[in-house]
Amino acid sequence: MKFIDYPSPNFGDRARGSVIDKLILHYTGMRNSEMSLSRLCDKQSEVSAHYFIDESGEIYHLVSEEKRAWHAGVSYWAGETDINSQSIGIELQNPGHEWGYRNFPDPQISALIQLATKILSDYKILKKNVLGHSDISPGRKMDPGELFPWKRLALKNIGYWPKLENKNLDIKMSKQEADQNLSLIGYNPSSSFHARLTAFQRHYRPLKLDGFVDKETAQLLSVSAKNT
Repeated sequence: MKFIDYPSPNFGDRARGSVIDKLILHYTGMRNSEMSLSRLCDKQSEVSAHYFIDESGEIYHLVSEEKRAWHAGVSYWAGETDINSQSIGIELQNPGHEWGYRNFPDPQISALIQLATKILSDYKILKKNVLGHSDISPGRKMDPGELFPWKRLALKNIGYWPKLENKNLDIKMSKQEADQNLSLIGYNPSSSFHARLTAFQRHYRPLKLDGFVDKETAQLLSVSAKNT
């Protein structure tokens, strides 16, 4: 696995005592790689990530893993709020929802699988802590979005994917129960219920993002909460 060194000035020290136990995945939401790299390395933007992967599969190393890159922003997961200090951030080139959201090319995902496999091994990151920006910032962020191949990554042991034993099971779940399950999984209880549930669907049920607890969403919530 080869890296292109492309240093960004946007980083700081991790909080004292912090442990790297999360991998956060993003899309850049910019029209092309040149614009994305320019922003990630512009001191005025105050934005960065540890790695950037373009659509051809080239991996750019922007910030040393020992440093705190600035990719998560205002975020929350399982009671923690300084996600930048506890994570490695990877940006994937994609125009995003604003500029023509599209599928992530195979070379890009293959490169991500190689890189993520190494990071998970190096830091012993649990599957449940491989997250999207939308998971840690529901309502504020949508990346890497509903076209991101979470299931494909999970088949490579990168991230968690719920397995439904009986898809025809007629399960009923109240809004209160769904709310509790979302909190158990790690979503921010201070965010709106609709935003959290939509973020969950974007990750685990991307074909229908409506923020409602239908039968399939209820099953996915129940299985995921039990496996946290």
